[in-house]
Amino acid sequence: AMLFFQGTFLASMGAAGTIVVSIAVLYGLTFLPALMSVLGPWVDRVRLPLLGARKPAGTGAWHSMALWVMKRPVIVLLPALALLLLAGTPFLQLRLANGDVDQLPPGNQARQGYDTLIRDFPGQDQTNITAVVYYPNGSPLTSDHIGAVYDLSRRVAAMRNVLRVDSIVDLDPRLSRADYERLYSGPTSHLPQPLQQALVFSAGPHLTVLYIVTNKQYTSDEARTIVNSVRAQQIPDGQVLATGGTAFDLDIVNFILQRTPVAVASVIAITYVVLFLLTGSVVLPLKAVITNLFSISASFGAMVWIFQEGHLSGLLGFTPQSIDPSIPVILFSIVFGMSMDYEVLLISRIQEEYTRTGDNQAGVALGLEKSGRLITGAAAIMCAVFLAFGMANIVIIKAIGIGLAVAIAIDATIVRILIVPSVMRLLGRANWWAPRPLALFHRWVSAGESVPAAPQAVYGGK
Repeated sequence: AMLFFQGTFLASMGAAGTIVVSIAVLYGLTFLPALMSVLGPWVDRVRLPLLGARKPAGTGAWHSMALWVMKRPVIVLLPALALLLLAGTPFLQLRLANGDVDQLPPGNQARQGYDTLIRDFPGQDQTNITAVVYYPNGSPLTSDHIGAVYDLSRRVAAMRNVLRVDSIVDLDPRLSRADYERLYSGPTSHLPQPLQQALVFSAGPHLTVLYIVTNKQYTSDEARTIVNSVRAQQIPDGQVLATGGTAFDLDIVNFILQRTPVAVASVIAITYVVLFLLTGSVVLPLKAVITNLFSISASFGAMVWIFQEGHLSGLLGFTPQSIDPSIPVILFSIVFGMSMDYEVLLISRIQEEYTRTGDNQAGVALGLEKSGRLITGAAAIMCAVFLAFGMANIVIIKAIGIGLAVAIAIDATIVRILIVPSVMRLLGRANWWAPRPLALFHRWVSAGESVPAAPQAVYGGK
């Protein structure tokens, strides 16, 4: 998913992640089997004293939990979904902005210096927005163009939250539009030396620059409104552009928002196809995607609730702020992938038992029993790792770590233990349904696999 965000560091992270996963798969298919063959029975010769012997199939806490859930699927499913929806509601108030000095903890030396500068030296909190008036076919110093730039400067200066505008037509408030037109009508070499120096910094062969000053933070909605208003200005024979910290922040946020639907849709489509090839069902991949989106939305809600709204800020030691636009992308990419890993582990075991017995409920119970400890153990390890990131001083790292830990915890508990068994119980044999053409295609692509003869999925509605 990150590869869709070319031009940002997200694409580099996506490429690096792809390489690492590919190498891990290669080692898992080559080095690991060889190592297991060498170790032989020594692999599990030593057992941990705290772990008891494995219980017979059809017993144990995971099996009992699955049966308990499947006896009352609606009663379990509705509160679980309601809880995830409620947890995700803060995400509706999401506000994206690139990080600034607030990313640092209040006790950081650089942060303290910045706060002192803002507090003790008036004007240091001002934001500069640079507007460029570009004339592709002429000089900005012609009489008509100077008049147009003068009008533009006055319109910008009248905008809300604009303190002042500095440009070649804002040198002296006593000068009028006609005065500036006459001033620049002759050769620039005849202008006073201070004015020539101003032209060096504020004008070129085809452009001139307006420096807009506001006392609003560069990531604020007010500063963004100024940038959008400047970009919306029309000028004869020319084009008005805006740059600076606020424009960069706004463009990055808009770029990520524009690419996100394509990235999410692509990930979902690829996931759906892979799960279909694994299970032969068109229902289970859809169920997997929807449940994953529920857990992701809940983790996003928790992220906004903590880091944007400021809950637990005293405990975790950070300043509440807008969410960096890279954080949701990173969280979605990692959480969706890991959730699907757990889904594949669980569904593959359920499918094995269903194929062997032909009983959907027994397959779910036995599948959860055989994979529950593995999924929970893996989730516990990942939560511990991610919570370590949550102890970092930089807010973006802290938010990613805590967001990932919350998402994995939700997925391994509420989703895998409660939602998956209840949904599969309600769907029954429909879990394994596929239209006849797709069923035939799946049989063809899996023709090389060795599977026991057993009841088949419900194909073509039969």
